[in-house]
Amino acid sequence: MNSRQLMKIGVPEACVAPAVAGIQAAAAARELRGMNVKQVITELLAAPEDHVDHVYFGDLARSVIEESQFVRGEPISYETWGTEIDDAAHGQMRRACAIPNATAAALMPDAHVGYGLPIGGVLAVEGAVVPYAVGVDIACRMKLSVLDLEPSTMKTRFDHYRQALENGTVFGIGAKHQTPQDHAVMDDDWTVTRITRERKDTAWKQLGTSGSGNHFAEFGVVTVDERDEDLQLDPGEYVGLLSHSGSRGAGAAVCSTYSAIARAQLPKRYEDLDRLAWLDLDSQEGQEYWAAMNLMGDYAAANHDVIHRLVTKKLGAQVVAGVENHHNFAWRETHGGKDVIVHRKGATPAGAGVLGVIPGSMADPAFVVRGLGNPTSLESASHGAGRRMSRTKAKERYVWNAVRNDLAKRGVKVLSAGADEVPGVYKNIVDVMREQEDLVAAIARFDPRIVKMCGDGSKAED
Repeated sequence: MNSRQLMKIGVPEACVAPAVAGIQAAAAARELRGMNVKQVITELLAAPEDHVDHVYFGDLARSVIEESQFVRGEPISYETWGTEIDDAAHGQMRRACAIPNATAAALMPDAHVGYGLPIGGVLAVEGAVVPYAVGVDIACRMKLSVLDLEPSTMKTRFDHYRQALENGTVFGIGAKHQTPQDHAVMDDDWTVTRITRERKDTAWKQLGTSGSGNHFAEFGVVTVDERDEDLQLDPGEYVGLLSHSGSRGAGAAVCSTYSAIARAQLPKRYEDLDRLAWLDLDSQEGQEYWAAMNLMGDYAAANHDVIHRLVTKKLGAQVVAGVENHHNFAWRETHGGKDVIVHRKGATPAGAGVLGVIPGSMADPAFVVRGLGNPTSLESASHGAGRRMSRTKAKERYVWNAVRNDLAKRGVKVLSAGADEVPGVYKNIVDVMREQEDLVAAIARFDPRIVKMCGDGSKAED
């Protein structure tokens, strides 16, 4: 019997290979001529558990049993915040909801298309982690430091601020410091996986750098309207240093390595999920990825520590308060009475009382927020305003020098950036914040004044 005939009598496509192997083994043993193969296999399909010890078709019986245990169920549903979300992002979210063991999901108001899980997607899965639901830039992070300087000095001492940004961090794909910076994270165990061990030296050289895409370092005015005990700031205006960066080349290598492993192991019945391939956490590969992801989280936090240390030192300032948070990460949490892995790709943790920073654009405000712990969003919120236009379209539509001049008239000095990151490519952050009032409460505002970006975001995902 050939493959087509086997499937015609009911053999699942995934079980054809062991069926053919059984037939070939029987033929080699010269027992095929006296055997009614069609009848044997038909009986096996009706009761595979009775045939697991069959000398020729035991593997087929076990394969049929395994296949029956993995019949794809209906995708779970997800909640959506916001209205300015394209159909492609919703399509990606629906596909993510078809992952086995997915238990809950949500889409934030800044959502747009990414790889695998859309940016702004939140997904809870039992017993597994999805590398591309975390993202390429593992533990991409926001950090705000409030400084002991008067906002007026950003005008009166502009060159001083400019030099602090220009010399305090480095931008670009593969960018490195000429002199590797010190931080305790480099004393951590980088041998947890082969890829982290091999990338340690590069990671050390990139410590304190900002990469490309929408990563930035900028000064602005922090406005506090009411005393907040968590921030420990009285009402007033302050100078703030805000940065957005992640785990750089090391994080990207971890993602690509373990996503490739997950995709290679993806059962054929799930091949349409592709970049949403998962790793079981009790597997060696799953444990390796989990260890590497958490190391990249520590490294991303250290990356920001170094950026803020260098920039504030060059500025001659002291930090009086601060807030920071990851996105592009996975956490072990309990939701709906289940222990799950919550992936927040371009989404901010917003558990009750948890502080975070949600940025707008180079001309629009960022907000310091306190999470409200909404269980429907898996205690999550947006990680920014969210793109409304691709980088390619942005470069076709906007002339960077014209935008830069317009921003200068509005009081925003941009040291470097590109047309792919102009304010017009982003959704209105005020609208986004209004659409998630049940997820977070704003407790302070940051308005950009001096901005530095790479200006080449062609390879950026987040």
